[in-house]
Amino acid sequence: MIARFSLYGFLKNQKYYEPFIILFFLDQGLSFAQIGLLIGFRELCIYLGEVPSGALADLYGRRRCMMLSFAAYITSFILFGLFHLYWCFFIAMFFFAIGEAFRTGTHKSMIFTWLRIQGRTDEKTKVYGYTRSWSQLGSAFSIIVATIIVLVGNSHAALFLVAIVPYVIGLINFAFYPTELEGQPCEQVTLKTVLSHLWETLHDSIKHKPLRHLILESMAFEGFFKAAKDYFQPLIKSAALLLPIFMFIEESDRIAIMVGVIYFALHFSSAYASRQSHRVTEDMGGEEKGSRFLWKVAFAMYLVLIPMLVFELYYVAILTFVGLFIIQNFWKPILISRFDAFASETRGATVLSIESLARTIATGITAPLLGLAVDSLRTHNVGGEFWPVGAAGAIIALLVLITIARHRNQHTT
Repeated sequence: MIARFSLYGFLKNQKYYEPFIILFFLDQGLSFAQIGLLIGFRELCIYLGEVPSGALADLYGRRRCMMLSFAAYITSFILFGLFHLYWCFFIAMFFFAIGEAFRTGTHKSMIFTWLRIQGRTDEKTKVYGYTRSWSQLGSAFSIIVATIIVLVGNSHAALFLVAIVPYVIGLINFAFYPTELEGQPCEQVTLKTVLSHLWETLHDSIKHKPLRHLILESMAFEGFFKAAKDYFQPLIKSAALLLPIFMFIEESDRIAIMVGVIYFALHFSSAYASRQSHRVTEDMGGEEKGSRFLWKVAFAMYLVLIPMLVFELYYVAILTFVGLFIIQNFWKPILISRFDAFASETRGATVLSIESLARTIATGITAPLLGLAVDSLRTHNVGGEFWPVGAAGAIIALLVLITIARHRNQHTT
């Protein structure tokens, strides 16, 4: 099953559009504020469907919900690939959000269910990190395909249409998952059972202090990073235009080549980080200490990013962003393993959906605010317009480290 789990990760990351999606929107004449609004709308839709989808996965069946998720993704890709009006992008984002809402948390809970059945729960971080590494390898492979598509077809829209193929294969993969990975679904799922399940899990998530702290950590790290990483693409574009090589190549092709090379290296190194994340916990003496160490490294990187963006040292800023991607892939398997300690078999998907919901709220708030800040600096012709990304990240990381230190002092006194 580990191979099947890994295949899922490989296929679901065949998102050929992902490294170019901001460039795709910019090609359509959208401003950063409009792009931020689209992202905020997507996150709002995920927000509305996140927790109910987790409850439905626990009560109705996790495999079935994963198949629904992939069908929604395919619909979104069709809309993005064929219809290029601003209002159509909102419809496409809606279906994309449905796919995200029914996917996040659900497949992770299936992995943990299988580990419990096999009596291998002590390998949570290692196994999840391994399967997640195949997601990153899938992203690295998708970069090669995406770059070729852009260079040959000279179209960002085609990236969405080609992405349909691996998602259809993913649907077939789910069809042959063993039925015991559905979880423990109810024979009859009614609105009353869904609402009751939701309320009990939400109540426990808020009331249980360690679980509440984990949710806030996820909002701070994952939620902000998801909004901040969208500015990686404009940085690469700016660096590519300044690159004193390949001057004989058209500007769009030069950007595509640089995006492809950097993202391939990024995902390949992220795959290694995810696969080795369990070693951080071993070397640091536990998951809590390992997570705290990674927070300190993230704070230092965001701090370094500020002067790099102010003075438009884009090459160094790109390397710093790559470092943040790698840290995030060390941190995520540790976080998910920490969450599983508080999730029962019948509530696993719902708890992880609540975590994803909290992360979505954080992204939905920060994405438009970052977009407005960058647009404001650009409108006033202020150099280094991307520096708010580094500043906001450093402030958030510092606040989390102060909070963690305060909680440690309370436990020791």
